[in-house]
Amino acid sequence: MKAYLKETTTDKFLEGIIISAVKNDMPLRKDGWQFNWKSLFKVDGALFFKLCLVQTPEHIEGMLMLTLINGEMMYMNNLEVAPHNYGSNGRFDRVAGCLLAFACWKSFELGRNNYLGFVAFDSKTNLIELYEKKYGATHAIGQKMFFDPVAGKNLMEAYLKVQ
Repeated sequence: MKAYLKETTTDKFLEGIIISAVKNDMPLRKDGWQFNWKSLFKVDGALFFKLCLVQTPEHIEGMLMLTLINGEMMYMNNLEVAPHNYGSNGRFDRVAGCLLAFACWKSFELGRNNYLGFVAFDSKTNLIELYEKKYGATHAIGQKMFFDPVAGKNLMEAYLKVQ
């Protein structure tokens, strides 16, 4: 799946690609990543994806972990932007948006019945407002949030080019 990252120093859009990640792709905490991706990779039934630039597929710009609950509902377990893309000093912007849009796309592909097009997730408390305002997520209760099909389609249109 193609995605478009924005280089923060030049404001140029560069073509990225979101593809399945394998065990050897899992980034390490010692390299500045917050999640223990090697440990997460052991979760049965989980799907892992990495976002890279087309020209440098060996450099991961962001990671995503999804599971399909009861064969119907897409759940976003983890999303992480690479340490070199953190905040206003990051190398690329739009990494999180691209991965969120991809999770929504996977929900349209794999979701079933009343959950088609929905992506559920738990947010860190300090990110709830960001998910609502910037990405169009709905805050359910506590830290529970979701993207409905309309919000998902808006994200896909903004961040992805479906092949």
